[in-house]
Amino acid sequence: MMQVCLNGSRTAADGVAVPLTPESIADSAAEAVAAGATDIHVHPKTPCGQDTLSPRVLAPVLSAIRARVPVPVGVTTGAWAEPDPAARLRRIRDWTVLPDHASVNWHEPGAEETAALLMERGVGVEAGIWSGTDGAERFALSPLGPKVLRVLAEVTDTDPLGAVASARGLLTDLGSAHGRPVLLHGEDGGAWPVLRLAGRLGLATRIGLEDALSLPGGEPAGSNGELVAAGLAEYGAARSGATGRPGRPSGASP
Repeated sequence: MMQVCLNGSRTAADGVAVPLTPESIADSAAEAVAAGATDIHVHPKTPCGQDTLSPRVLAPVLSAIRARVPVPVGVTTGAWAEPDPAARLRRIRDWTVLPDHASVNWHEPGAEETAALLMERGVGVEAGIWSGTDGAERFALSPLGPKVLRVLAEVTDTDPLGAVASARGLLTDLGSAHGRPVLLHGEDGGAWPVLRLAGRLGLATRIGLEDALSLPGGEPAGSNGELVAAGLAEYGAARSGATGRPGRPSGASP
């Protein structure tokens, strides 16, 4: 699976390619799916560009995307979008249009309650397990672990070399991950090395403007579609190399 992460917490300051409005988000999603993305992760934005869980913002974003593409769509429930756990639950209860799935960061306060409510409402849960946190330990003890849709193994180390080591350590910490599928990804400087590691390991992954503003060669990405196309090429080459078939040219970066 190649998920596209359309915008994340990026703002207009990160470049005109970052989609912020329902219309631009839907356009970007359609381009990414045409390039090969099979799942979508998006951060709905207020008019001033801030992440939000407001049902008045969520509904038009989801509706606009679904009018353009048929693939599953997920949203964030990150604490930065709603810091108060009780208020976060109220927001989710008030959603009138439901996403197919939502990410829940297991190291954040209120994660268990947030995940339980999403499941109660029929929304799949992506368990966000960040490197450098106690998320993996908490998730291992969670009675909800076997019920999540998938695990997002999120590598926060942005050093290109350190990110791969962090990714391997995070996967070790996750262990069996309650038997759930794992999606491995990095961010910024670690995005492409971790994506290639996911290819070598045969794990699901993601790419998009939330995780990377540049293409593998370092040039600025013009769109999420460009990132997805590059991501699929990098993933396929890494996967081919891991299985002994012709892969990346000699001397290519990991």
